[in-house]
Amino acid sequence: MSAMQNSQPILLAEDEVVGICQALIRIDTTNYGNNEGAGERQAAEYVAGLISEVGLETTVLESAQGRANVVARIEGTDTSLPALIVHGHLDVVPAFKDEWSMDPFGAELKDSMIWGRGAVDMKDMDAMMLAVLRQLQRTGTRPRRDLIFAFFADEEAGGDYGARWMVEHHPELFEGATEAISEVGGFSATIDGKRAYLLQTAEKGIAWLKLTAAGRAGHGSQLNEQNAVTRLAAAITRIGEHDWPITYTDTTRAFLEGVSEMTGIEFTDNNPQVLLAELGNVARFVGATLQNTANPTVLSAGYKHNVIPGAAEALLDVRTLPGQHEAVMETLRALAGPDVQLSALHLDRALEVPFAGNLVDSMVASLKREDPEAEVLPYMLSGGTDNKSLAHLGITGYGFAPLRLPADLDFTGMFHGVDERVPVDSLKFGTRVLHDLLSTY
Repeated sequence: MSAMQNSQPILLAEDEVVGICQALIRIDTTNYGNNEGAGERQAAEYVAGLISEVGLETTVLESAQGRANVVARIEGTDTSLPALIVHGHLDVVPAFKDEWSMDPFGAELKDSMIWGRGAVDMKDMDAMMLAVLRQLQRTGTRPRRDLIFAFFADEEAGGDYGARWMVEHHPELFEGATEAISEVGGFSATIDGKRAYLLQTAEKGIAWLKLTAAGRAGHGSQLNEQNAVTRLAAAITRIGEHDWPITYTDTTRAFLEGVSEMTGIEFTDNNPQVLLAELGNVARFVGATLQNTANPTVLSAGYKHNVIPGAAEALLDVRTLPGQHEAVMETLRALAGPDVQLSALHLDRALEVPFAGNLVDSMVASLKREDPEAEVLPYMLSGGTDNKSLAHLGITGYGFAPLRLPADLDFTGMFHGVDERVPVDSLKFGTRVLHDLLSTY
């Protein structure tokens, strides 16, 4: 449909996406875990207001005080087609102002980029979703299938108050949907001077674990062969230094074969590092998907210098490859040893879906219409997304937040990092690609 209606210019999605992104970043939705998500309700009301403004009904639901989720559905023209969910999360990880060169919640424009917490993860995609939804509504464009737009709380703490709660308590809002797209995919990387877009078709599983070492409490000046701190330290050292073997899934193998084709460097099972070296800033991001990982992140023990405590604890962030959860847990129990107990605080599944099918073809086509010479490769995410929760409803999820990025920008290094920022041109590019996909698929 023409961008003109009743002789009045229609505001295009790419014309307002920057302002929406800035407004979202300026709402501090820091998620500290433990049901501390201040700002999510304000962000949800802002999102619902933008959607209602263009005449679409919204549903706003709180899982707990202030933990708000927003869902809206645009009806398609073909009721025989399954619905597509387009989802994002409104919360962000903490940011400490004295570590940043800009106010992390200022959303300032500098060097043609928007700076702030959430610019990458993932208020950029939230803004693209809203801008595209609003353009579809303004122009009266009906997609072929129902589009379900969802904005979740609490993704950064596992989704217990967000996507997981919505799936468990309001599955009817996702009725008829079989596929979903969300964050951390569709962004570009420069490989051997060529641009490739990494479409996320897999993500590792999550196991947030606690190690508890018991011992004999006593005076700090005495001999103590049952020191809980010593037992724990030995266990986390064994775990932290464990060399997990390289293992290829269908996704990681296909990705490396694609890199091999782009670079002319032969891929064998024994040389992944040679190919990873061709990825520049993306190497670390992708390299973590070739093996299981288990990183100690928090230590807690004792209360006084001269008192040996009776217990000591540590937290582990474990990320597992598809189909390997039980084997990893068995290895961790062996590494922890008989004096250290392993318990799970949060578990979620690994996902892997084919780099094939109508949705994949459509995502690739939408990217290539904007960037015809680029390649598109499947890849696995080392972290996790709300697609894990939607998978409980049998919904196949992909990562597709399209961004054409400068070759020298360490985009993947900014996830949960300092001085997070997204180029304005990348945001507008992604908005055009997303509009193309949602109006044609």
